[in-house]
Amino acid sequence: MGKLRHSGSVTCPRPHRLAPESTLRPLANSWQTQCVFDAGEMFGIMQVEEVEEESEGEAAREVRRKKPNPGSELCYKVIVTSENGLQAANPNSIFLIDHAWTCRVEHARQQLQQVPGLLHRMANLMGVEFHGELPSAEAVDLVLEEMWRFNQTYQLSHGTAEEKVPVWYIMDEFGSRIQHSDTPSFATAPFFYMPQQVAYTLLWPLRDLDTGEEVTRDFAYGEADPLIRRCRLLPWVPADMLDVSSSTPEPPDQHYQAILEENKEKLPLAISPVAYPRDHVFRVYTDVQQVLSHLTHPRFTFTQSEADADILYNFSHFKDYRRLSQERPNVLLNQFPCENLLTVKDCLASIARRAGGPEGPAWLPRTFNLRTELPQFVSYFQQRERRGQDNHWICKPWNLARSLDTHITRSLHSVIRHRESTPKVVSKYIESPVLFLREDVGKVKFDVRYVVLLRSVKPLTLFVYDVFWLRFSNRPFALDDLDDYEKHFTVMNYDPEVVLKQVHYDEFIPEFEKQYPEFPWKSVQGEIFQAFTELFQAACAKPPPLGLCDYASSRAVYAIDLMLKWDDRPDGRRVMQPQILEVNFNPDCERACRYHPTFFNDVFSTLYLDEPSNCHVSRLV
Repeated sequence: MGKLRHSGSVTCPRPHRLAPESTLRPLANSWQTQCVFDAGEMFGIMQVEEVEEESEGEAAREVRRKKPNPGSELCYKVIVTSENGLQAANPNSIFLIDHAWTCRVEHARQQLQQVPGLLHRMANLMGVEFHGELPSAEAVDLVLEEMWRFNQTYQLSHGTAEEKVPVWYIMDEFGSRIQHSDTPSFATAPFFYMPQQVAYTLLWPLRDLDTGEEVTRDFAYGEADPLIRRCRLLPWVPADMLDVSSSTPEPPDQHYQAILEENKEKLPLAISPVAYPRDHVFRVYTDVQQVLSHLTHPRFTFTQSEADADILYNFSHFKDYRRLSQERPNVLLNQFPCENLLTVKDCLASIARRAGGPEGPAWLPRTFNLRTELPQFVSYFQQRERRGQDNHWICKPWNLARSLDTHITRSLHSVIRHRESTPKVVSKYIESPVLFLREDVGKVKFDVRYVVLLRSVKPLTLFVYDVFWLRFSNRPFALDDLDDYEKHFTVMNYDPEVVLKQVHYDEFIPEFEKQYPEFPWKSVQGEIFQAFTELFQAACAKPPPLGLCDYASSRAVYAIDLMLKWDDRPDGRRVMQPQILEVNFNPDCERACRYHPTFFNDVFSTLYLDEPSNCHVSRLV
């Protein structure tokens, strides 16, 4: 590729022009573009040297220090060099910018270490000092920190859950030198060109520009709220947010109404509880293979006709409860209206505040919704930073499982930028987890999964399955190598190349009590069950859409994943505090069915026959 040169500028790859006669013109279900390499006639990159005047006051120096300029040490600007300037209405005034690096966050370190020349190029682009030919750990860490001042993001709208995980990219040296302005002269947007299977960034002017005018863009494009703009610009414009309250009270009622409308869920009419004869054989319609394979109770039979079913046990979420309550009120379900309040992470954090106030309950890590509570999070982060407290955080999508697109960081810039991808929450990372000694590895993180059965909302009737399941990390825990999946995560059963450590609950309990003799599992489990009880009481405390809907034909199975952390009580006692991580709808019950063949018989007997006495369940409420 040719080079763009300008007197007093640096050398860099140049943008391409989109030829006007073919700009985004659909031909045979594809996009046809023609690249014309003449953008060098339009732009130049200028290196600006700012000299600190002796008479310059502290306030002026502070203003200069806070100027948004990625790369910190060297100041670059992109300017219009065309003698005739640029006209916004001219169809020639649209350009393609190459991307220098595209990756998913979890692969960034490995690529910097292994792709020849990548670390050197990124270090130069970001103004990070880099010496020698071999990647040093220090240089890699600096680039991984600085990249959040350069990263842009997009995601594919189709494909598997893994393929739809957001992609982050850094524009080439030209695009990365374009500076921020609250009144930008240009706009940019990612553009995926299907014939080449390659992404570019589109660049176009928002107004006419004369020769010598600067090319700028808005790094917080589309954000009108002044406080949120201030937060979003923090990676480039440092700001003290300590004056902002970090309190996060429960959102207003309108918040939940908006969620209901967004989900297109129609609440049911009130119905009377269904009364079936004691010997009734229920016809079950289901698309859940584990149910089809393992439900063998004689009072349940399968039907392939949804219209003939007494029980609809669906894998996907049901939406039109109103119609069902009008036309088939006797049909029993495996889900509750508004149960997303439990199973979606931002909603879980909101309703939990009913049990613990604005800070949340002790059994839920401190959590912020990055869409609605970004200023509160930034203030809280800066408060902890000032007090010298641990500031490790974990960013999670609202509604994805299996640790997809989940990232651990102590970088405020990283958290702020993650807000630009999929909707996310950020939770305090558990820096002092209770560990389990694996003889083959050492002390590792583990989490525990319980299955709970919700029989009714009013009265609240909740059971827990007597067996629980365990997942373990594969490497000893330490607060380092935050992108080392097998050190910090426990979900290993979806990658065939990763070791999956299996320990059954009846083997785990005596080993746990051997490692922690002062903490009998019965008392630890009592604290866990108390947390479950408080969670469901909070979820059912208000009418829909603020809480779970009391629909007489609804039943549900949820999996609750949790960890234990060390906590110090005011009296000096050290305790194991349960930490609920997430609640899952229609969980994967493969291990439950494999090791406990009566699992679905117990579930269906408890929920649909009201016969829990001979099942492996215990009543919580």
